[in-house]
Amino acid sequence: MSRIAVCVIAVALALSGAFFLISCGSSGSSTTNAASVNVMVSDPATCSGTSTGFSHIFLTITDVEIHASSTAGPNDAGWVDLTPSLKQNPMQVDMLAQANNQCFLATLGSTTEIQPGTFQQIRILLAPNNATVSGNKCGSAANCVMLSSDPEGTPHTLLLSSESQTGIKIPSGQIAGGQFVVEPGQTEDLDLDIMACESIVAEGNGQFRLKPVLHAGEVSLTSSSINGKIVDGATNQPISGGTTMVALEQKDASGVDRVLMSTMTDSTGAFVFCPVPAGTFDVVAAAIDGAQNEFGATVITGVQSGNSLGTVPLTKQSGTSTAAATITGQVTTTTGTAAAAADISLSALQPVTINGAHVLVTIPLAAASAVSSNFTTAPGTCPSNTDCATYSIKLPAANPSVGTFSTSGTQTPAPPNLEAVNYTIDARAFVVGGGNAPDCNPDMQTSLTSTNTPLTVTAANSVTAATLALTGCL
Repeated sequence: MSRIAVCVIAVALALSGAFFLISCGSSGSSTTNAASVNVMVSDPATCSGTSTGFSHIFLTITDVEIHASSTAGPNDAGWVDLTPSLKQNPMQVDMLAQANNQCFLATLGSTTEIQPGTFQQIRILLAPNNATVSGNKCGSAANCVMLSSDPEGTPHTLLLSSESQTGIKIPSGQIAGGQFVVEPGQTEDLDLDIMACESIVAEGNGQFRLKPVLHAGEVSLTSSSINGKIVDGATNQPISGGTTMVALEQKDASGVDRVLMSTMTDSTGAFVFCPVPAGTFDVVAAAIDGAQNEFGATVITGVQSGNSLGTVPLTKQSGTSTAAATITGQVTTTTGTAAAAADISLSALQPVTINGAHVLVTIPLAAASAVSSNFTTAPGTCPSNTDCATYSIKLPAANPSVGTFSTSGTQTPAPPNLEAVNYTIDARAFVVGGGNAPDCNPDMQTSLTSTNTPLTVTAANSVTAATLALTGCL
């Protein structure tokens, strides 16, 4: 799950603990308190180089705009252009390129005389696929993906919905603190995080479509990373072969730890998240080694921007088999009276206790080099008046190890309990072709099987979850 991050640095303005930059001053306002803003892009690669992932994800960016209103439409007045030069000179950026300083891939542009104010919305505009792009890496399209399984590097056009006309919207609900307050005389660092690999839906006909998964937050350019090294707890050595996934998570209002960023470790087990917005997070790691042995998840709580975790141990799945468990199931979508398609983001959750509170943490899908499974419902062998899709995900048949962040350089989470291993499957729906616009009411979870028993997994075996029946879809 890779990401694109845009850091906005306002050289003469202040940030006030929230997460967005927007100008509320009128054209007649004094410019003595105005800010200069530089916009950069960053993206530590996550799904590149895997057999199921991508070698390149090219997006051509034509503008970045901000607005004080969370409800402003793309054609409303009041938008502030942060990158005016991009309109005539779009920039094509490989989201899976290696940043020289582990944070920033490119500078998108800059503008001056941004007035103080409170901002609650941002839009990133992409070039339409028929646009002419200088030095185009995608052939005939402006946006594309290349598969790591294809040694020829054939570009596949990345289909857009409204991104080239109305932009990829980041509303206040996806901004840390819900807004970003800019005060005179301060400097702001703003991170716009698009998880590029998580944002691509395979259409099933050899085509790929962009469904943006993104967040935003204020960051520090001097101390804004979280890093560490994942090791096999039994040997204290990197996990050999396979895939080790690491997720940076934060609890939402419903008590679910949602993934804000994700990455894969390198061959030494090292990982880094950068830039990271200010705040407190949980780091969740899971792995499958080259011999297909599953490791249970480790959860380190209370991690802050700028922290170095040192070594983080994972515990190999115990018992007579170390093979993954499999959960299968079906998701259906309906208006209530007729079939309706939706983009689905499906996650696997496990219960842990953090600071005395019950939390469902998202378990990375190491076997799939992902943190969620993304697909679209469609007509088929579905219940009456629904569209549907089936899924199959592989997971550790082990409970998580949980520990509080330690500054010692070695994390020492408690051993996993040996009780029954239970999961909750979480499905969130989005409008097909509507970017990240939510769909269906409500989004759903199930912790039951199709026979109404707890969703308990065992190694090397498969269990079928209860159907997630989403209603109220568009």
